[in-house]
Amino acid sequence: VQLVESGGGLVQAGDSLRLSCTASGRTLTNYAIAWFRQAPGKERDFVAAIRWSSGTTYYADSVKGRVTISRDKSKNTAYLQMNSLKPEDTAVYYCTLGTPITSSIQNRNGGWHHWGQGTQVTVSS
Repeated sequence: VQLVESGGGLVQAGDSLRLSCTASGRTLTNYAIAWFRQAPGKERDFVAAIRWSSGTTYYADSVKGRVTISRDKSKNTAYLQMNSLKPEDTAVYYCTLGTPITSSIQNRNGGWHHWGQGTQVTVSS
């Protein structure tokens, strides 16, 4: 399985950014895709997840209302639309694929088996 992220960059506070994660090498029917982020010196934290088949979505409280996760089945690609970006959103954003149960979905060790290389998002004030 290969996950390739793209779309990161340097933006100003208040701007929007859309990250993409394209998966290859696996049928995604029984999987979920999520985004985690890791700021320098901090833990890798959950941002959002989507179950591939049903489209059910999950969000961290810290990003609810500003972030939308979606997927395009025809492209095997998941997206993370981030609006009203803040300097504290600065981090490396990682895409991950796995089969977590709902109660573990926000846990980076909760059934996420494959990780992308990450894409840097920097928000300047």
